[in-house]
Amino acid sequence: MEPTEADELRDIDRKLLDRVRGLLAKAESTTFEAEAEALTAKAQQLMARHSIDHAMLAGPRADEIAGSLDLAVANPYASPKASLLGVIARANRCEAVWTPHLRQATVFGFEVDLEMVELMYTSLLVQATSAMVAAGAQIDQHGRSRTRSFRSSFLLSYAARIGERLRQATAAAAQEAEATHGAALVPVLAERDEHVKAAMAKAFPVTRAQRASVSNGSGWRAGRVAADQAQLGVGPSLPGDR
Repeated sequence: MEPTEADELRDIDRKLLDRVRGLLAKAESTTFEAEAEALTAKAQQLMARHSIDHAMLAGPRADEIAGSLDLAVANPYASPKASLLGVIARANRCEAVWTPHLRQATVFGFEVDLEMVELMYTSLLVQATSAMVAAGAQIDQHGRSRTRSFRSSFLLSYAARIGERLRQATAAAAQEAEATHGAALVPVLAERDEHVKAAMAKAFPVTRAQRASVSNGSGWRAGRVAADQAQLGVGPSLPGDR
């Protein structure tokens, strides 16, 4: 039996993901910040461009539908972690809904995009937690612990800055793709966005925007610095939260 167009697309997806994983692994192993940033930005841009090309090639195929993926979002600092997942999802044309009492989030999107979200979230959460723990305990001038507020603000800032970086890479990929696909690009991507939103609305008819407050300026500043240095790679299991 000859391979179908769907089979060929999946084969391309697997090869692309292997290439992205390779870029991210190199980014994690290098000791040079500039090289790590270039490699990881390239990984995000490559995946974003592939997602666009995949959408243009797939067209209105019946088997190409928006799906979902459940990811754990556990305490401590579950709300800032959910913020991080949300910005990663949006940068990759997905939507995330966090369900606190289940300690998980459901991400809606097309398969190729969901895989990228899972890769990025796992890696960035490892790096954020490592940098946060490395900052150590925080004590104010009166000897009172400020560790919890520091870490919560750290992760919120980290998420905000990572979102900026990922959106920049995705925008660059979209601009590049527009030169190839022309006017046909916008309606195709808009239609896929609608499918993703429809899948989310079907599963979660009522959602509420997440709100978070920052109570520690030092944590916010430290989180932004850590996000600028993040390699966006696939790392080891999470170190223990404190």
